[in-house]
Amino acid sequence: MPLLTLGFFCLQLDRGNISNAITDNMMEDIGIDQNQFNVGQQMLSLGIVLFEIPSNMILYRVGPGKWLTLQLFLFGTVSTFQSFQNSYGSFIVSRLMLGITESGFIPGGLWTLSTWYTRTETAKRVMIFYFGNQFGQASSKLLAYGILHMRGVGGKAGWFWLFTLMGIFTILSGCILGFFLPDSFKNPHSTFLPKWNMFSEREIHILRNRVLFDDPMKGKKKKRIGRAAFKKAFSSWRMWVHVLITLCNNGPQRAFDTYAPSLVNGFGFASLTSNALASVGLFLQIPVSFAFSWVSDHCNRRGETVIAGLSMHLLAYVFNRSFTDLGNGLRGVKYFGVIWTQTALAMAMVIMGANTAGIYGAQIFRQADRPRYRRGFACGIGILAFGLLLAVVRYVDDRIRRKKAPQNDLHTSSSSEEGVGEDDKRTV
Repeated sequence: MPLLTLGFFCLQLDRGNISNAITDNMMEDIGIDQNQFNVGQQMLSLGIVLFEIPSNMILYRVGPGKWLTLQLFLFGTVSTFQSFQNSYGSFIVSRLMLGITESGFIPGGLWTLSTWYTRTETAKRVMIFYFGNQFGQASSKLLAYGILHMRGVGGKAGWFWLFTLMGIFTILSGCILGFFLPDSFKNPHSTFLPKWNMFSEREIHILRNRVLFDDPMKGKKKKRIGRAAFKKAFSSWRMWVHVLITLCNNGPQRAFDTYAPSLVNGFGFASLTSNALASVGLFLQIPVSFAFSWVSDHCNRRGETVIAGLSMHLLAYVFNRSFTDLGNGLRGVKYFGVIWTQTALAMAMVIMGANTAGIYGAQIFRQADRPRYRRGFACGIGILAFGLLLAVVRYVDDRIRRKKAPQNDLHTSSSSEEGVGEDDKRTV
């Protein structure tokens, strides 16, 4: 569990540190403008989307111990070599390669958790797993505040050291996974120590039986989804509503995550200080996210939780759109909008996933709209309002179905189509 959380932490460091790098004149140093930068962010998301399924097919064949370890080495290496980008072409290639090498790590980590724990235990472990992501988001900006002060060391820019040090940390973390992450209870050996048995025969027997007793399907090597089940899932309009809600939430979220330090900088704060200030809301989102997860799980309020999260996300965008033109004397009010938005994003994390949203989300904040991004915030407001409308429709639909369906049928169907965000609840 701690090893997978460490891996997710490293992934978020390497994926998100570019938002800090652009506060240190990275775009000017390599000769690109903001619109070209946005294309690079699209390439990151495209790489993830295209190779998500192939990556998990490889994981299933070779085992998580080997594949997840290799992934950390790969995206850690790519992240490190981002330090040497010096043109638009090298920037595009490095972002695409980072997306390709990171693809599949999150679902692969979730699948690995499911093979070691029972279904009841997995829900809590998934929440801890995502803590690595949230802590990585917050701490990366705080770490960047210190690392970017290294500008001039060795004649290099601060963003050079940011990519280098975080990439090396990821590679070293890959070594830790290589030594200690086993493939499964069927093959309890790590990649670097294939002859070392991590568990005794008795421990393996207990691990295997408790998991298989909970879900016998985990003992089968091949798992296939029947064509009928596949067709039923993709022909369900409710499933597509879930997809649209996720896309509406995650696009504005990705855009804001990328430009949060730059927004704070535009309010009149110093460039490097803006990275530290941008971390405040991200640290606050951690307890908020845990609280929303607890309410969703223990109070069985999936739909209400999603609607509340989207509402807060929308209100935060409205706040930023309305108050970012205040004078520098009231910059604290504008900074509050950034913190509120970051905390609201945590509430909306009930709707996780959909890297596809990053493809369009990367273009929400455009160069012609800087530094206040009023048009970008207006666009985000429209997208989030549509997502909120869909969430309300899905919630009302679920309430109607609950009243019509017999109690026993409702219990059977709730696992697959319970209120808004049920599919995503498992990944919070």
